[in-house]
Amino acid sequence: MTGPIIAAKNLTKVFGRGHAQVRALKSVSLSLAGGKLTLLMGPSGSGKTTLLSILGCMLSPDAGEVCVCGISAKKAGPEQLAKIRRSYIGFVFQSYHLFPTLTAAENVQLALDVRGERGRKARTKSRKLLARVGLEQKFTAFPRELSGGEQQRVAIARAIVANPSVILADEPTAALDGSNGRAIMTLLTEIAREQKSAVLVVTHDSRIMPFADRIIYIEDGSLTDEETGGARVYPIRKSASG
Repeated sequence: MTGPIIAAKNLTKVFGRGHAQVRALKSVSLSLAGGKLTLLMGPSGSGKTTLLSILGCMLSPDAGEVCVCGISAKKAGPEQLAKIRRSYIGFVFQSYHLFPTLTAAENVQLALDVRGERGRKARTKSRKLLARVGLEQKFTAFPRELSGGEQQRVAIARAIVANPSVILADEPTAALDGSNGRAIMTLLTEIAREQKSAVLVVTHDSRIMPFADRIIYIEDGSLTDEETGGARVYPIRKSASG
């Protein structure tokens, strides 16, 4: 599609009330293009995961709007949001979120099952994706039989098996050593290029910065700075409320 795959405008999110109130996001706007890998970086509590959750239609903002592939999530109910997630978004989590009683292939197949794709075609597709991420010998292995890096590869295969337009990854290298972290980021970079997906990675891990086409910084709920191609290009002015 032409234009950004995800476009977010003036996102605001508040948690709590009174003295316990926290403004997690303060009028945040950004867009993500296909074929690019973007890092979202900032200190703990800066709003990274909140922003990721809203972009992924798992959490609704108190104000502002998110459009995914031209579809607005602003007035969408739970079923409509679930449809947007199924149709366009793949998720990769730090803790993998694999089902311990399912094999690697079955964990990947599950992402197809919820989209109504079952049977031999789904089995073939899941095994093809596992081979794509270097796990052709692990189809029948259970999560407990896999290393951390292998479990994350299964999680990535599950995220991309339905060819999503958007891949959102929350700290995908945090639990991995340097070698496995680089392998995971190489894989995500290749996916962005080959599938023309918009890949957004939330991270504290400065080791993976060379993999980024774009780096966005967030602090205290506001976007503060951006780098593209290793060069800082402009500051993002904080809102008056920030």
